[in-house]
Amino acid sequence: MNELIQSMEQRLFGQKLNIRLLVTALLAGGHVLLEGVPGLGKTKMARTLAELSGGDYRRIQFTPDLMPGDITGSVIYHMQDHSFTTIQGPIFTNVLLADEINRSGPKTQAALLEAMEERQVTIQGNTYKLPNPFFVVATQNPVEYEGTYPLPEAQLDRFLFKLVLDYPGEEAEVEILRRHVSFGQHQEESLEAILTPERITELQRRLSDVVVEESLYNYIATIIRKTRDSKRVQLGASPRAGIAVLMASKAWALLDGRTYVTPDDIKLVARPALRHRLLLTPQAELEGGTSDHIIQETLGSIPVPR
Repeated sequence: MNELIQSMEQRLFGQKLNIRLLVTALLAGGHVLLEGVPGLGKTKMARTLAELSGGDYRRIQFTPDLMPGDITGSVIYHMQDHSFTTIQGPIFTNVLLADEINRSGPKTQAALLEAMEERQVTIQGNTYKLPNPFFVVATQNPVEYEGTYPLPEAQLDRFLFKLVLDYPGEEAEVEILRRHVSFGQHQEESLEAILTPERITELQRRLSDVVVEESLYNYIATIIRKTRDSKRVQLGASPRAGIAVLMASKAWALLDGRTYVTPDDIKLVARPALRHRLLLTPQAELEGGTSDHIIQETLGSIPVPR
C-alpha cells in the first residue's frame, strides 16, 4: 500500500494527506466523498488510484436526467423468444467514480445506498453481489449550488471520509506547471498496476489483526457522544460514525506498519470521518462555525488515554 501511495504522490502534487486518507479508506473498506472547486484533480485522483490498484474502473457523470437504472442496470425483454436479459450497470466495478454526485436528484442518488452499505444491487427483484473490493469515490463542487441537490444525511453517512481538497502550495503548483504537457502533445499516461483486487482484499482482512486497547474504545465512544452534547450541533454523530473512526484508525495504523492503534491515529482520522456527519444549528452556521471547528474542540476537551 505504501508503494501505491508513493506512486500517487509522484503524479498528484500538494495532496499528500488526502492521498494517504484516500488509500486508508480503501483499506478500511469504506467510501470517500471528495469536495473541492473545479481543477484540483479530484477525477485524476480517483482514476490514478483505480489504475494503480489493478481493478476495474468506471466513471459516471451525474446529471439531472440520470436515472437509477443508468447506474445499477436494467432488465430487457426479448420479443423473439419471450425471454429477459439483465444488463448490469457501471456500478459493477471495483472503483466507481460518481462525478458531481449532487447534480442528480435524490432518486438517482439513492441508487447507490444499497450498493455502498450492503455491497449488492437489486434489479427487478433479483439481487446481485458486487465485485470485491468495491470502492466509491464521489465528487462535488462546494461553491456552485444552482441546479444541484444536496446529499441527504442518510447518503452522507454511507461515506467513511469526506476529504476537502484545497489549493496546492506554491512549490506544488510550480511542479504542476513544470509537468504539464501542451494540449497538442498530450497523451494519457498508461499506468502499470501495483496491486491486484485480490491483494487489496487480503490486506483488508488484516485489519482484524490490528489491536485496539479497551481505553481506546472508550475514547472513541466519548468523542462520538460528545458531539451530540454540543449546543451548536443539531444532529450529532451516530454509532456508525464511531465504527468509521475505529476502522479508519486501524487502517491508518496498518499503513504505518503497526499492528496496534494509538490515540494519535484516532485524532487524525476523526475530522474526515465526522465532518460530514454533524448537522450544525442555524445559529452556529450564522456565526461562521463549521463541523471541523467543533470536532477540533471536542478532541481538545477529552483527556487522551495513556
